[in-house]
Amino acid sequence: MNKVLVTGSEGNIGRVLVSHLRKCGWDVLRCDIQNRYADDYRIVDVKSPADLAAAFSEFKPDVAMHMAAIVSRITGERSPHLTVDTNISGTNNLICLCRRYGCRLIYFSSSEVYGPRLVKMSENVTPCPNNLYGLTKYLGEFLVRYNVDNYGLNALILRPFMFYDEYETRGVYRSAMVRFAEALLKGEKIVVHKGAKRSWMHSSDAVKVIERLLLIDGFHVVNVGNPDVINMLDLARLICDKIGISYDLIAESDLPPRMTLCKVPDLTVQHRLTGIDDFISVDEGVTRLITRLRGEL
Repeated sequence: MNKVLVTGSEGNIGRVLVSHLRKCGWDVLRCDIQNRYADDYRIVDVKSPADLAAAFSEFKPDVAMHMAAIVSRITGERSPHLTVDTNISGTNNLICLCRRYGCRLIYFSSSEVYGPRLVKMSENVTPCPNNLYGLTKYLGEFLVRYNVDNYGLNALILRPFMFYDEYETRGVYRSAMVRFAEALLKGEKIVVHKGAKRSWMHSSDAVKVIERLLLIDGFHVVNVGNPDVINMLDLARLICDKIGISYDLIAESDLPPRMTLCKVPDLTVQHRLTGIDDFISVDEGVTRLITRLRGEL
């Protein structure tokens, strides 16, 4: 088993994952909606079964890693039809092709499925998403489980927690880690939600965990994240310290609707299945991010 088809391959995590898989000896076919051309790349809209079927028929993957999605809370609320169509119908298309070709499916869900009610987010509790993005990802999980239980689909569900990277795309809807660093380097104010906490995982650690999970048999639901959790106010102050500016640019506000205040993952399953326990610290990750942004801004 060494052929992997990756949807969403040109995204922030997809690019890092494809590179890492190849270093580990996997044969990878990249699939994304972006208009690009290469021998190892296919232009694929996951909402189009014909696009996907052609890629499966040609490549005949052993594993399909389904990362393509409409992501983020804000995008989901502002583009509900596209979000539902991509995240649910697109997932169903992948499932049907994985069944047809006897291919293992790695479904990338989201920590957003848990919603705001849980103190510690464990795979054995019932999620309660509070925004459309999280809801569509959770419904995608139901589709996967249904096909596992009724049609013998070989699948794994991953719930990522706050992946970030110094090379990721910048923008207003990107992760708070990157937005904070970019704004503070420009001397702009940032807003931190009172009491918010997050577990931040550098993408270079995330892909190591994901590749290790590729080798695991059977159906599992796995939180993927860094065990270290940081208060977002402390993160903002850490960035200020690294840049060498005061905290005057930091403002606090209450949490907006349809967000989750604290994302604290239970990573027992991740550790049991992979044995990986050495991760890049937030301090090191922030240093890398600021160094990269300083060279671009």
